[in-house]
Amino acid sequence: MRTSYSALDTYRTCPLKYKYQNLDKIPAPKRIEAVFGSLVHSALKFMFERGPLYPTLDEVIDFFTDRWNKKSESIEWPNPDKKEVSEKLYFEEGVKIIKNFYKKNQPWKFNAVELESRFSVILRDDETDEEHTIVGIIDRIDKDPENDEYEIIDYKTGKKMPSADMLNDNLQLSLYHMALRDRWPGVPASKIKLSLYFLKHNEKITAEKENPEEDIGKTKNFILATIKEIKEKEEKNAFSPSPSALCDYCGYKKICPMWSHEYKKDKPETKSEKEIAETITEFFDIKESEEKNKKRLKELREDILAFMETGNVSRVFGSRGFITKNAQERFSFDMEKVKEVLLPEKKWEDILSPDEKKLSKLISFLPDKLKNKILSFRVRKEFIVLKQTKK
Repeated sequence: MRTSYSALDTYRTCPLKYKYQNLDKIPAPKRIEAVFGSLVHSALKFMFERGPLYPTLDEVIDFFTDRWNKKSESIEWPNPDKKEVSEKLYFEEGVKIIKNFYKKNQPWKFNAVELESRFSVILRDDETDEEHTIVGIIDRIDKDPENDEYEIIDYKTGKKMPSADMLNDNLQLSLYHMALRDRWPGVPASKIKLSLYFLKHNEKITAEKENPEEDIGKTKNFILATIKEIKEKEEKNAFSPSPSALCDYCGYKKICPMWSHEYKKDKPETKSEKEIAETITEFFDIKESEEKNKKRLKELREDILAFMETGNVSRVFGSRGFITKNAQERFSFDMEKVKEVLLPEKKWEDILSPDEKKLSKLISFLPDKLKNKILSFRVRKEFIVLKQTKK
């Protein structure tokens, strides 16, 4: 199988989008967010290209402006009525990013040895004896000549900056790390830094890998497990949508079963659609009534118990029946002390039951061989859930 980080990331975000994009090859309209990111990336690549002199800030902005004018006509705007305003805002945002970045990162102060470097890594699955090729592009690779240290830098145009834990577990950086080691095996893992540069904040964050070699092994296992999962879904044609806040930026929203109903407004409404609208309204009415009743029952119970305590009675009567108060006892065990007694008698295991939540937490701390063996015992279960969301 030949795949890329972007394809794997798409699958993790939404399996159905992965199918539309990578298997069905359905062309999606160019969203402004993707085009904007691509143009900013190309401008920063131009900024670090030396031929023989580095470009000035004005030359970088002219490069961005020229590419913007050529690309903007093909963009699908979320709100066509506000196209001119949106286009102006995005263009000005791009120029602002370039100016701030150039001011903080004059290209002649860095030793960029690779720009938009393409890589190809072959991973072998020892269980199936299959080979998979992972391809991708690294935005920039710098080398510090003083200590022979390399730094992988990936540009991000999004607003959200990850926490330290999320950065250290970043699959993209771990994959780039693995790719660089595959290309230059003589470079020690400790001599490779992994950084994300958040352009809107003009801040660079570097991951702190405690054990780089172990991280590469985990990355390989995770990618192989994801590929195996994709191939299983492909055999069953079972790529389900995963709705999230990212749906608003998806080019397949109009054909997605989670959202396609919103794009049928131009068609005459059928009887079944009217009926389902009424059903949904009734559903919400009943749920609201349940919540009110639950709250009211709690209040009534407190009033009844207060009356019983005040009158020192155990039974009260009404026109539709009576209510009796009964005292009940429940016991719990000090399990640590119980364990001390049962463990020597080899009876402790008899009262234990499997706990999948505890197992999920334990797996990440197991050796790779044992972890992969346990993961092979997983049984996939699918079920339908209706989730109500108020407008």
